[in-house]
Amino acid sequence: MSRTILIALLALFLSCKTETKKEKKVDYDSLSLVEKAERVTIIRDDYGIPHIYGKTDADAVFGLLYAQCEDDFNRVEQNYIWATGRLAEVEGESAIYSDLRAKLFMTEEEAKTNYEKSPEWLKKLCDAFADGINYYLETHPEVKPKLLTHFEPWMPMYFSEGSIGGDIERIRTSKIKAFYEGNMEVPKAKIMELEKQEEMAEPQGSNGIALSGDITRSGNAMLLINPHTSFYFRGEVHVVSEEGLNAYGAVTWGQFFVYQGFNEKTGWMHTSTYTDVMDEFKENITTLDGNIMYQYGEELRPVEVSEISLTYKEGDSLKQKVFPAYRTHHGPITHMEDGMWTASAMMWEPVKALEQSFIRTKQDGYKGFREMMDMRTNSSNNTVYADTEGNIAYFHGNFVPKRDVSFDYSNPVEGWNPKTDWQGLHTVDENILVLNPKNGWIQNCNSTPYTAAAEFSPKKENYPNYMSIDRENFRGVHAIGLLKNKKDFTLDGLIELAHDPYLPAFEALIPGLIKSYNRYDDKNPKLREAIAVLEKWDYRTSKASVAMTLAHFYGTRFYQEGMYPEGLSPMQRFEHWGKNPRQHLQIFEKTIDQLISDFGTWNIAWGEVNRYQRITGDIRQHFDDDKPSIPIGFASGRWGALAAYGARYTTEGAKKIYGTRGNSFVAAVEFGDRVKAKTILAGGQSGNPESPHFDDQIQKYADVDWKDAAFYKEDVLKRAKETYTPGNRK
Repeated sequence: MSRTILIALLALFLSCKTETKKEKKVDYDSLSLVEKAERVTIIRDDYGIPHIYGKTDADAVFGLLYAQCEDDFNRVEQNYIWATGRLAEVEGESAIYSDLRAKLFMTEEEAKTNYEKSPEWLKKLCDAFADGINYYLETHPEVKPKLLTHFEPWMPMYFSEGSIGGDIERIRTSKIKAFYEGNMEVPKAKIMELEKQEEMAEPQGSNGIALSGDITRSGNAMLLINPHTSFYFRGEVHVVSEEGLNAYGAVTWGQFFVYQGFNEKTGWMHTSTYTDVMDEFKENITTLDGNIMYQYGEELRPVEVSEISLTYKEGDSLKQKVFPAYRTHHGPITHMEDGMWTASAMMWEPVKALEQSFIRTKQDGYKGFREMMDMRTNSSNNTVYADTEGNIAYFHGNFVPKRDVSFDYSNPVEGWNPKTDWQGLHTVDENILVLNPKNGWIQNCNSTPYTAAAEFSPKKENYPNYMSIDRENFRGVHAIGLLKNKKDFTLDGLIELAHDPYLPAFEALIPGLIKSYNRYDDKNPKLREAIAVLEKWDYRTSKASVAMTLAHFYGTRFYQEGMYPEGLSPMQRFEHWGKNPRQHLQIFEKTIDQLISDFGTWNIAWGEVNRYQRITGDIRQHFDDDKPSIPIGFASGRWGALAAYGARYTTEGAKKIYGTRGNSFVAAVEFGDRVKAKTILAGGQSGNPESPHFDDQIQKYADVDWKDAAFYKEDVLKRAKETYTPGNRK
């Protein structure tokens, strides 16, 4: 046989082998749920953290959603009941305007259309999302959903950016109700009352700190990931595929991407932004030949009119309400303003937002991360960034519409004037951006970006006034004081910084009280001992501090009763109250009376008052002073605490403070040859009170004793307590 024929036969043989391989390529869509599950491995470590491994990204997403349901199906379901506008079917008619708000921005038909127009890779992830949850329900018949017995691949379109609620929650349901019930406007006095109530609530927000290698002992960049969210709002996960996905961090229940976290090369932390990303357009409405029209320049345009049918629970039955829905090119009509129909405009590109959210997790350096940010759909957040190349960066906002600065967009603008329309989006380079500042650190604590990097911060005069509110807060002041001129950071040192107990708000407020007390000869004996405690205080919180208890209740009462000029920020109010002696003694005496009434004495340690209690897996916790709880030495972010811990709600009859918001999932990450991280959760990974991981991290949380994150496979295997495929957990 000639050499030529041999070569030809060999080529034919190799060709046949290649064809055989192609023929064996898996058609993922044709697989059963059982077969899809077999492509996934879940390893649970000693804290119950799921490490999910799949061949493809879709496999990993399948496993990720399955694992989330194992940990807290209740919260997964709740997030989609809310996001898809079906809350009233569970909670009754009181929730119907939350549902209407959701449907005004996207109906089920529109969600399906967005899913269908998604790129194929994203559709596969959405399919895997639904498959993972549905397989969990199929293999756990004992689980009884409140409403959603089957999940659909178009559902993530409602929930695409990471912050549950995000921009849409800034639209008041009270305004929607007034308009759609009676074509009315919510009175200004009522709005002011609502704003006051919101201000009294425990602040929401987050801290992000990035350190360059110039100020770390190892020479590696570091990142503090410190969201202040509702407790149990996000789980801790690690998700890996053979297609380049290897992300560790916090995932909002029901989402298929790590929202705040890191991979081997990059880390990202989101803080709520004060960038102006939403606008209201007053519309000049008229009727022409029975059609509703709105003025736009010299023309009349038809208002888009549709119908929204909503279901709500009443007793044991379901009822329906039908609403008209109105829309102009600015967005849906959401309320009345100055007697005029008003449209709300915000970022609403669910496909692109989902793409950006997932692509972000797979970047391996600043160049790719920067290109991803130019997708510009991460509208409600700033991003603090660090990577293994040594870069640190801060992106203030991501979706920022271009506007005519002759108009005041902090108030509703004239929708009939074409000049008020958005003129496209600012590029990433046009947005506020900090990259590798010479001071070696970046901080954002929901504070002004103009102090993010000390003297190397962006300059306000270089940006349009709508880019950011130039408003500092006590957390920002606190972080800057700790970072300035400090070097030689270690990972443990960064964690220590993140828990620094100093509270700058009280250094602004308490000296004025002491001065007011001491200016009179006939000092009130009722207050003498308590004032003496505060005189010795160093404005640092701890479990043992009685001064902290006095200061917290005194500061809270000032928030309730203190008078101040209009237009002051919360930080400016404290500075004003501290210097204005008119109310000091009166409010302090009321504080003493309250403490004696609630606890029998004012002389009570902070840890006796400030507690952690989790009795059930309920989304809204029930608190009971007679049931077990543990002391927490942290304090509210309102006072400038970086390790924020506070209460958004309580239970009638409970006198102690039980934390519901603040440090939840937190991580400190170092980017070297191998990524290194420490993390902690408030409570534990599981929402099931019967699980050993329901509250197994809370004592470490209280003691600032963070756990090592198992990122590399060999470390995961060393700490593995369970290994299984979905549906086969023992």
